[in-house]
Amino acid sequence: LHPPYSSPGHSAAMSIANLRLADSITCHAWNNNCSEVAICPNNNQVQIFKRNGTQFDPEPLHILDEHDQVVSGIDWAPKTNRLLTSAHDRNAYVWRFEQNVWKPTLVILRINRAATHCKWSPNENKFAVASGAKVVSVCYFEVDNDWWVSKHIKKHKSTVLKVDWHPNNILLATASSDFKARVFSGFIKGVDERPGETPFGSRLPFGELLAEYPSNGWVHSVKWAPSGMQLAFCSHDSTVSFVDVSGGAPGQLQSVKFNGLPVVDILWLNEDALVGIGFDNNPLLFSRNGGTWSFTKRLDEAKKEAAAAGANRAAFNMFKAKVEVGAESNVTNLNTLHQNLPNCLKSMNPGASVREFSSSGLDGIVSVWKN
Repeated sequence: LHPPYSSPGHSAAMSIANLRLADSITCHAWNNNCSEVAICPNNNQVQIFKRNGTQFDPEPLHILDEHDQVVSGIDWAPKTNRLLTSAHDRNAYVWRFEQNVWKPTLVILRINRAATHCKWSPNENKFAVASGAKVVSVCYFEVDNDWWVSKHIKKHKSTVLKVDWHPNNILLATASSDFKARVFSGFIKGVDERPGETPFGSRLPFGELLAEYPSNGWVHSVKWAPSGMQLAFCSHDSTVSFVDVSGGAPGQLQSVKFNGLPVVDILWLNEDALVGIGFDNNPLLFSRNGGTWSFTKRLDEAKKEAAAAGANRAAFNMFKAKVEVGAESNVTNLNTLHQNLPNCLKSMNPGASVREFSSSGLDGIVSVWKN
């Protein structure tokens, strides 16, 4: 286990734990009480580590290696303790913990491109898998054959990057690289109960496109608010957009342009606050005041004097490298907790108000943040 990373002069006002579990992490997920975390160390494995306070055991409890290529999505069902994984090998597995062993169950995705993300529905009776095949596979269990079968949601023009379920277990939001965020019906007859009235109506046949929201870049992530009355999505033009559907669909759209690099994942802290993380290597806080959303602050702010000192030291190191070894650049630490792209945010207490959340990234670090 690598030692916790710390940056000289860093003000960790929000971070309460910061540990390197691998050389690189593509995604992570927690069990229901956050005593264990599952990560993908940028390969075909899922490694499960036990957490003890602010530390992790040095070796993984379990290693799941059923996939053949890089695992792109992990979601841990809190009620049923089933682990869902998806990967670039175009497969997904549902894992059950029996007799101290994680056992996989086959999922029939019927896709011919990589799976990019996966997400359990709130009732945990179905799940969605995004893919490069321009479809979302909505999967449910078929008892007779003991496997998970799928139905496809189409109407995307490019790769679907992320998906998120509405709290009512029916509506499904998607983020796509075709510059659109969309809302579909994920209702499956025989699996779901008839939905009541929603902001998008009450007649919701499977696969129906209910709303479509444009952007000026790839839509990296999309998330429903805890109430289900707001939808947020982030895009590659350094914009986070908010849709209020409390008055009915398609709702009122607000787009917040911020000064920085794009955000690739977002998480609602409550109905009036959202955090995003991406190429700035720094969590960004957005808040709503008087019905208007705006960028508030960076949560991993370093002291100005430390940043200046770091810049001077970087210049000196670059000059030294040129003189001694003829190199044009020198590797230096960034003045943030994450040293490479953080691309995954998870709530550690799902509900109306998030008190703690975690981030992981290509630097192999899992950071726990206190709200």
